[in-house]
Amino acid sequence: MPIYEYRCEDCGHELEALQKFSDDALTDCPECGKPALKKQLSAPGFRLSGSGWYETDFKSGNQRNIADKGDGGSSKSSDSAPASSCCAGSCGCG
Repeated sequence: MPIYEYRCEDCGHELEALQKFSDDALTDCPECGKPALKKQLSAPGFRLSGSGWYETDFKSGNQRNIADKGDGGSSKSSDSAPASSCCAGSCGCG
């Protein structure tokens, strides 16, 4: 979800707002209450959280930032091949 920066043209108050792309732009200043907020042109900012596509689909091998209960949260890769192609040996098959 993008983080937008706003500045009030009346009182100069600046703020950041976490909004969906489909949300309307903010207009009312929370400081002075006037409808003078304008979006600022700034570097893009967004927040990635959870265990979504950026954690699972675009990293190779065992490079994950998701904590693994089996190794105490370590994310280093192993040189050994998995015991089985079905589950890497976690079901006891290999």
